[in-house]
Amino acid sequence: MARVILFNKPFGVLSQFTDKGSEGSPRPTLSAFIDAPGFYPAGRLDRDSEGLMVLTDDGKLQARISNPKHKMTKTYLAQIEGTPEPQHIEALRAGVRLKDGMTRPAQVSVATPPDTLWERSPPVRFRKTVPDAWLQISISEGRNRQVRRMCAHVGLPCLRLIRMRIGDWALNDLVPGAWRFAAHSGR
Repeated sequence: MARVILFNKPFGVLSQFTDKGSEGSPRPTLSAFIDAPGFYPAGRLDRDSEGLMVLTDDGKLQARISNPKHKMTKTYLAQIEGTPEPQHIEALRAGVRLKDGMTRPAQVSVATPPDTLWERSPPVRFRKTVPDAWLQISISEGRNRQVRRMCAHVGLPCLRLIRMRIGDWALNDLVPGAWRFAAHSGR
C-alpha cells in the first residue's frame, strides 16, 4: 500500500532533497523539513512558490500525480498585481497561448485569502499606487511556472503563488514547513 506525505513547502525551499545546482552556500531543500526515508516528491513546486507538495514511497502513484496526461487538478491562490477584469478571467478560463503552446482551460475566480493564510517571509512587495488582488486558479497540467506565466500573459503579474490542493489532497491547516501522513484511496 502506497504511503503519502502532505507537506507545506515554505517560500525559498527547493522541491527536492538535495541542492545540486548551487554555488557557495546550499539553498534549503526538503531534507531540512522531512526525515522520512524512501519518500519522493510527486511533482515540483517552484522555489518562489509556496504550499502543498505530495510525497510518496510508490513510484506508480508518483507518476500518476505528476504526469499531466492523468489530468490531476491542482488549485492555487495567486496574489496578482492589478485589478482582474472580466476579460482577464475569461482569457484564463479559455486557455492562453504561451511560448510552449496553448494551455488547457482553467477554472478561475476572484478569491479572498483564508483567515489562516500565513505571512510570507520575506513579505511580498507593497506599492501604494498599484492595487493587488487574489485569484483562485485550478489547472490540470503542470508546465514550468505555468500559473505565473498565464497570469503575466493576461497582464496580471503574480506576486505570490500558493498551491492549496492537488486532486483530493488539501493543505487545510498545515503550517509552512510542517508535514503529515495522509490517506490514499488507491485510485
